[in-house]
Amino acid sequence: MPTNKPKIPKKPIFFYYGIALLIIILLNSFVFPNILEPQITEVDYGTFLNQIEDGQVKEVEIENTQIKFTTKDAKNKGVTYVTGRADDPDLVERLHSQDVKFAQIIPEEISPLMSLFISLILPMLFFIGVGQLLTRNLQKKTGGSNAMSFGKSNAKVYIKAETGKTFADVAGQDEAKEALTEIVDFLHDPKRYTEIGAQLPKGALLVGPPGTGKTLLAQAVAGEANVPFFSISGSEFVQMFVGMGAARVRDLFKQAQEKAPCIVFIDEIDAIGKKRDSSGMTGNDEREQTLNQLLTEMDGFDGSKGVVILGATNRPETLDKALLRPGRFDRRIPVELPDLRGREEILKVHAKKIKVDNNIDYNAIARATAGASGAELANIANEAALRAVRMDRKEVNQSDFEESVETILVGYQRKGAVISTKEKLIIAYHEIGHALVAAKQTDSAPVQKITIIPRTSGALGYTMQVDEGEKVLLSKEEAFNKIVTFTGGRSAEEVIFNSITTGASNDIEQATKLARAMVTRYGMSEDFDMMALETVNNPYLGGDSSLTCSTNMAGKVDQEVLNIIKAAHSKAREILTENMDKLHELAKYLLEKETITGEEFMRILNDKEDA
Repeated sequence: MPTNKPKIPKKPIFFYYGIALLIIILLNSFVFPNILEPQITEVDYGTFLNQIEDGQVKEVEIENTQIKFTTKDAKNKGVTYVTGRADDPDLVERLHSQDVKFAQIIPEEISPLMSLFISLILPMLFFIGVGQLLTRNLQKKTGGSNAMSFGKSNAKVYIKAETGKTFADVAGQDEAKEALTEIVDFLHDPKRYTEIGAQLPKGALLVGPPGTGKTLLAQAVAGEANVPFFSISGSEFVQMFVGMGAARVRDLFKQAQEKAPCIVFIDEIDAIGKKRDSSGMTGNDEREQTLNQLLTEMDGFDGSKGVVILGATNRPETLDKALLRPGRFDRRIPVELPDLRGREEILKVHAKKIKVDNNIDYNAIARATAGASGAELANIANEAALRAVRMDRKEVNQSDFEESVETILVGYQRKGAVISTKEKLIIAYHEIGHALVAAKQTDSAPVQKITIIPRTSGALGYTMQVDEGEKVLLSKEEAFNKIVTFTGGRSAEEVIFNSITTGASNDIEQATKLARAMVTRYGMSEDFDMMALETVNNPYLGGDSSLTCSTNMAGKVDQEVLNIIKAAHSKAREILTENMDKLHELAKYLLEKETITGEEFMRILNDKEDA
């Protein structure tokens, strides 16, 4: 095996510049003078006078501090003698009497302009050049973005259809595509609209959860319209210097108008478009100036030229009202999570990029991924392809997709995890408790899979339920039955082992969340009727909520939530007690197999009932 030698770090370019400069200085100081200048011999002034009297001196050059002369001696031809200049008034007369050719060297005077250039301008140019080199070096090390790029927009420009995306690449967003088709038609043929006096909205805001394809839709609009596409993130406008973001907005719109018709896409526009308020805290001057400049630019440019502004955000409730008024972002296009048919179409689009088996049931996968975004479905398809490679297959089959769904939802299998037999038995009863309670209730999703193999997400086992179709409404009975199913695992532990464990922590969280929503948001409580007691703050980012009632009322809400959970818990215990034999039989089978399908579960359950 060859040994990997440690890499020697590269020297900076200024290191080599310094070495080259030092070599040049040394050559100019010691080497070049000896090569270019003739041989010089130094003598005393007396020797110089003696040679004048003997008639040996041929030529003399008188300088300010020294005297250079040559002799008539043939042996020393080419040799220049030098001596120091003495205070000798008779020197000129001696030279003239001996008929020696002599001259006084006139020092060259530098012009004032040249002196100014050498003493001031040249050093300034040198330092400016060094500064430019240092700036470029800093830009490369920091990824090309620093505070010195004054007022220039960092928007990525895709000329014509370089995005490579069209509406054919976007699935599951038919309503959004229909709303954007008008913009594409306007960019293709604006005369149809201008002749009748219609004006296309200057801005369209794409609103939806993360991963639903807002950026992809914007690229598809540019690809369909075959126009330049400017793409920039809202955070790129925010700079360390006040006013820099506003300058970049001006530069962006200037470039856009020069390339009209075109599309300007601002992703995560909430970074600069947040509400302006006077809540006591000092506002962000840079962000507010950037927002003001954006509002001004959107009012200033002519929409008939074909410049369309597309914005994307998953926090529309935080945007400034001035940004959403007519004449700016006056068209709001929701890009929601795909429904059952949409998820199926998205899976088919991503399946075209990989080699799949001809017998893939995309509808089954779509039903198992309720609430998944387009990005998550793309990840599921990729995970399925990776699993097929790990299993040494040339094509992706149904089992790869099913396992990838579980991988995304609950993590990878931990087959090497060491769990004692007693704990495995508790986990088996816990999961069968969920499945059995669900199967014995009406309006409950069928069980598809039960496993006690732990996952990397921390789950020691899980019971997967998949609805046969897409549901958009949840009745009070269905919500209560869901809570009963959540309590089925803990109820099985209590009925069988007369004890409880920490395995129900996630079940408790989910049951409490749903019961609280029934009381505070869905109006499914007789005591509070249709009174709204809670509001959702970020509907597209997790759905965090906060109570909008008094402290006294909050205590009553907690009591009502507790009553619902207790009633569900009691019903689950009752179901398991009535079906004790089935609970034992199914738990024993699951402990042996570790993973069973919904068909196996129902077959054993029905066989026992027939007996």
